[in-house]
Amino acid sequence: MDSRRPLAGWGRTNASVATVHPAGDDAELARLVTEAGRRGVLARGLGRSYGDAAQNGGGVVVDMTGRSAILSVDTGAALVQVEAGASLDHLMRLLLPMGLFVPVSPGTRQVTVGGAIAADIHGKNHHVDGSFGRHVESIDLLCADGSIRQLTPESELFWATVGGMGLTGLVLRATLRMKKVESAYCLVDTERCPNLDDLLARMAEGDHRYTYSVAWIDCLARGSSLGRSVLTRGWSASLEQLTPTLRAHALDFRPKQLAVAPAVFPSGLLSRATVSAFNEAWYHKAPRERRGEIQSIAAFFHPLDAVAQWNRIYGPKGFLQYQFVVPFGGEDALRRCLEMLSEAGQASFLAVLKRFGQSSPGHLSFPTPGWTLALDVPIGAAILGGLLDRLDQEVLAAGGREYLAKDSRLPACAIARMYPRLDEWREVKRATDPDGVFNSDLARRLGL
Repeated sequence: MDSRRPLAGWGRTNASVATVHPAGDDAELARLVTEAGRRGVLARGLGRSYGDAAQNGGGVVVDMTGRSAILSVDTGAALVQVEAGASLDHLMRLLLPMGLFVPVSPGTRQVTVGGAIAADIHGKNHHVDGSFGRHVESIDLLCADGSIRQLTPESELFWATVGGMGLTGLVLRATLRMKKVESAYCLVDTERCPNLDDLLARMAEGDHRYTYSVAWIDCLARGSSLGRSVLTRGWSASLEQLTPTLRAHALDFRPKQLAVAPAVFPSGLLSRATVSAFNEAWYHKAPRERRGEIQSIAAFFHPLDAVAQWNRIYGPKGFLQYQFVVPFGGEDALRRCLEMLSEAGQASFLAVLKRFGQSSPGHLSFPTPGWTLALDVPIGAAILGGLLDRLDQEVLAAGGREYLAKDSRLPACAIARMYPRLDEWREVKRATDPDGVFNSDLARRLGL
């Protein structure tokens, strides 16, 4: 049943009201698109974009989660055809017992395939395997004229859709190339890094030996400890690398939800004092060096998924996520950003650094070779707006960019400088959607 209701991103800020339609069959969706009003239409999955990318205030939003079927599985070729509303969690629960793992996973399983394509998501293996779009064999896209086009990587519209934030059409189905694995476990090496220089050196020198690599950073550390980190790297565990007990159930994947965050956390709970205490404990809890620890896929990739509605811990004002990438050679810019964050005392206990490999062919895809830092920052501090503006300037000066799937406040004047292929994307968008049927709050804010 259609309903008119407010929608917000995972950061719980800047909600807008839209008419929400549950996704029907292809014919019903085509009618919805061709009859869209002046505010247009937009697909929405599980709402894990942090800002306003999956909102369409005053317009129509299609809830795609009802279109979640897995249509075919070829275990030999590792190919899977799925509907766009299927979540990565759903794929893992059904396909890991068959020895197939998603080719790219972000920090949560609660992302739909359509959303993964629209945001061209990345994970801990970008330096090896690239972003999600590189593993998509084909897309069925419902276009503005009501037609359904099957797109392959040879099509320019394919790469305008991958990373295109849902603005080229409704992704209905996709064929994905999965990753063959022998178990639902990883072998993980953990190292404590006393400062940023040590961390960057270890990652630059050793990441090529690992499939997955990520570092948690203490953004409040200062002086000689600036950028102190816990670096975790690993790869999929083979059967012979498991203990006999685990080997007997190597492909079992039944992650549990341990808790639900209550809706009673006050704003300001994550202050400099509380996060500083957490960071101190987290850093010293990590081993100086540990090799070959066996961890489940759920523990290694998605620890926060064990707590449902964890975004509530930031309180009713919510939070924003700020993620940027600066190219290799821009390490000084990364250092200055960390110095600004530390001096401002902005609390972020979910700060992670990764290395990106080659760029995606997607016109608006975020990953480009370099260092990417993601921060969760509570809303409320008076200095926050000015701090983020200064961070923007550092990122721009270094030739970097910010991630549209995380953004909630980037000024429109910055987008063309960050995404040099924006005009190419606009040409494809105009050719397939001349009346701007597909729209979003993010698109209007940034003038896309």
